[in-house]
Amino acid sequence: MSDAGFTIRLAGLEDAEAVSGLLRASYPPLMAAGYPADVLERALPAMMKANPLLLRSGTYHLAVTADGAADSAIVGCGGWTREPPGPPCQPVDPKVGHIRHFATHPGYLRRGVGSALLGRCIEEAGVAGVRRLECLSSLVAERFYASAGFHPVGRRSVILAPGVQFDSIVMALDLPPTAG
Repeated sequence: MSDAGFTIRLAGLEDAEAVSGLLRASYPPLMAAGYPADVLERALPAMMKANPLLLRSGTYHLAVTADGAADSAIVGCGGWTREPPGPPCQPVDPKVGHIRHFATHPGYLRRGVGSALLGRCIEEAGVAGVRRLECLSSLVAERFYASAGFHPVGRRSVILAPGVQFDSIVMALDLPPTAG
């Protein structure tokens, strides 16, 4: 997929450091609009690390600049899983998917990076039989998810570490049944 100077590709374990770098570049400036500095100081270290489970999932994607292999840079990331975020071994509903760990480099905002990644996830999840996608949106990303048809269904504080909670908006998108 090529759009506005970037392509979308699957992520792998070899992308861990680059994804962590993107998260470090993206989250501090973008989250500042919705959270107090003391909350971010405690929460961001846990949020800015690439998740190996996501990188191995086969459903986590990267937006990469189309400057050529040697000069390409990761400018966006995001994916989906059937497993919900949080502690392992939670119940899995095969009809529900979860949007996971999205970020766009601040220099690439409003260029379609996040929308392309989210569109890929919505399409893949629908083909895989998912009927509802849910996400834990940060307070600053609610409009982004709403623009793709997600609607708020509640609030949740995510516990990132002992004594570290991060407020989020639970959002959902019902997917139409696939033909066939």
